[in-house]
Amino acid sequence: MSDTRRRVKVYTLNEDRQWDDRGTGHVSSTFVERLKGISLLVRAESDGSLLLESKISPNTAYQKQQDTLIVWSEADNYDLALSFQEKAGCDEIWEKICQVQGKDPALDITQDPIDESEEERFEEIPETSHLVELPPCELSRLEEIADLVTSVLSSPIRREKLALALMSEGYIKKLLGLFRVCEDLDNREGLHHLYEIVRGVLFLNKAALFEVMFSDDCIMDVVGCLEYDPALVQPKRHREFLTKTAKFKEVIPITDSELRQKIHQTYRVQYIQDIILPTPSVFEENFLSTLTSFIFFNKVEIVSMLQEDEKFLTEVFAQLTDEATEDSKRRELVNFVKEFCAFSQTLQPQNRDAFFKTLANLGILPALEIVMGMDDLQVRAAATDIFSYLVEFSPSMVREFVMQEPQQTDDDVLLINVVIKQMICDSDPELGGAVQLMGLLRTLIDPENMLASTNKTEKTEFLSFFYKYCMHVLTAPLLANTAHDKNSKDLQEGSTKINPVCPDNFQTAQLLALILELLTFCVEHHTYHIKTYIMNKDLLRRVLVLMNSKHTFLALCALRFMRRIIGLKDEYYNRYIIKGNLFEPVINALLDNGTRYNLLNSAIIELFEFIKVEDIKSLIAHIVDNFYKALESIEYVQTFKGLKGRYEQEKDRQSQRLNRYRRDARSLDEDEELWFNDEDEDDDGEAVEKSRMEDDFSDSYGKYMEAKKGAANGANGANNNGKAAAIPPASPVVTPNNSPTSSVKTVALPATPVVKTALVGLVDYPDDEDEEEEDEEEEEQSPRKRPRLSS
Repeated sequence: MSDTRRRVKVYTLNEDRQWDDRGTGHVSSTFVERLKGISLLVRAESDGSLLLESKISPNTAYQKQQDTLIVWSEADNYDLALSFQEKAGCDEIWEKICQVQGKDPALDITQDPIDESEEERFEEIPETSHLVELPPCELSRLEEIADLVTSVLSSPIRREKLALALMSEGYIKKLLGLFRVCEDLDNREGLHHLYEIVRGVLFLNKAALFEVMFSDDCIMDVVGCLEYDPALVQPKRHREFLTKTAKFKEVIPITDSELRQKIHQTYRVQYIQDIILPTPSVFEENFLSTLTSFIFFNKVEIVSMLQEDEKFLTEVFAQLTDEATEDSKRRELVNFVKEFCAFSQTLQPQNRDAFFKTLANLGILPALEIVMGMDDLQVRAAATDIFSYLVEFSPSMVREFVMQEPQQTDDDVLLINVVIKQMICDSDPELGGAVQLMGLLRTLIDPENMLASTNKTEKTEFLSFFYKYCMHVLTAPLLANTAHDKNSKDLQEGSTKINPVCPDNFQTAQLLALILELLTFCVEHHTYHIKTYIMNKDLLRRVLVLMNSKHTFLALCALRFMRRIIGLKDEYYNRYIIKGNLFEPVINALLDNGTRYNLLNSAIIELFEFIKVEDIKSLIAHIVDNFYKALESIEYVQTFKGLKGRYEQEKDRQSQRLNRYRRDARSLDEDEELWFNDEDEDDDGEAVEKSRMEDDFSDSYGKYMEAKKGAANGANGANNNGKAAAIPPASPVVTPNNSPTSSVKTVALPATPVVKTALVGLVDYPDDEDEEEEDEEEEEQSPRKRPRLSS
């Protein structure tokens, strides 16, 4: 259907007293056989499906509001509304409803909503009391009028009657005329009565009364009446604020007079609701529901009208990105777009999608790229708010724009790099803006919201882009503040450790903590890309320099970063940690912490407890070989003794396997003798094959022992440099020809996974599993961590 007069939006009121958009379609009034009566039908304009089928009941109260709204209730707590695109269509359907109910279309309400209990009660009251008779609108009768208005608020039926009386006699405008007289005469008593009257009329909760009270010629007088609260010694000056302080700024001239009037009205009504009217009590909380709806529909209408005016929005973005635009003008333009986005939050999801797509098509992201790099703090703050609306709406849209940017030689102009620099350069001592931007960055790099269904390569492409062009910008402050830590080793033990390059001040520490939080998120969610970056930049070593920070929260952030890496149980990471001896700063921090029982102490012990419980063999061997002497005095927890126990168990298991291997090698000699004594000459082929297998077996074992010696020598070299533990006792080594050689010192576990793999592949005995189960039972019986009693 192309008839725009009948084009409507269907709304329902939810439990939170907010209107939910059920869709857009075209309305008609038709006799429906199944419902036995004339009904309102709304069919969706997208697919023709039925959005609404509602019989016009003779007893249902329909209300017409703001010339383009029809509101009614079909059942308890189920309110419906039709919002028409054109007034003519609303009038047409309203006449049909009134025709069915036999009412006058000139009225804005067709029925008086009366509860059954009240209906029965009113049947007993004389007929004259059904009408609320308003006293004459005179100064001397103001007290009587105020008493009448306040007395009807507790009765729904009397509120309806009073609302009808106020509308039918043009009473509101007469009251506001009396207000001007009282103010001229400085009649405080009369002004106090008028405050009670106007407040009571607002609490009648009638849209038709709001239309009169909030019209251009009445609204300022309504605000004036509300200034004279009897509870105040001096009246508030709300009108002075609205007319002089609050300025309406048109960044681009608005030619539509209806739109201008709607914007003024919405601002003033919002001011009345938020500032002037007191917070409703529990008994009054539903009195202003229609006022909330009035503001809601006004905002929807404003956004729709601005969105449809393509020339207006095009001009806004053209000036926003024009280099010739003055800074003050650009500030106003950015604030306008920010407020425009805030208004859009009242829209329903499908309308909000259309709104942000319109902004994207007009070039909101290139404009943000420009304004976020400006020096003006207000402009940057407003641009950050706009960016947050866009990221919240569609991270994929932002990612797509970023990847389509031309790859210029200067990475600084990229939108994400602009955002990162805003985070790094936040001048707020508490880093409020940096925290907000860090949250937005985390949303953008979160694989969970990358839509694999629509674009299967989005995750791979964007993360590759981010690590190539943006990661170095993010980590620059971290690397700069840990670059020359070697000098700090000259500081005396126990002295406050301050980086000589950049002072370890609180704001810098906070910024580094934010960056570490983001990097920790990357470790958890970006397995390949972050692993490559950490290895190439030796990032963990630089991060662990921050264990020396005087700010404990920063040291904990560094420790958390390492804990996430170890938590992955990735052997590549484990080898990197062992090769770099990266446990040393952690253990130094534990020893420097002394006997203090604090969060740092607990977090470090938890790290080692995790390694013990998960039985990460390579790390256990490294820790015990290099640091056990320094840790064995810590007895208030059993963690380090447990690590030593795990180490010894694994060493015993390895020895048992070697002994079995030696035994099997000797049995081969006996087989050879039997074979040589065998008189059967027909098995020459088998003899050759057996001899070849024997040679291969001996070669494999020889290579294994050579690698074993190399691992032992490497471990001994490491022991000479760090805080070494006692070297394990020597064990006899057997050569392939069964002749014992001189003893060599070996570590319990091979230092490289290559040797470990060769060891596992040599001989596999089924009874090993039984021994491992016995070991696990022994571990379960070990004592748990005890809280430290000393302070």
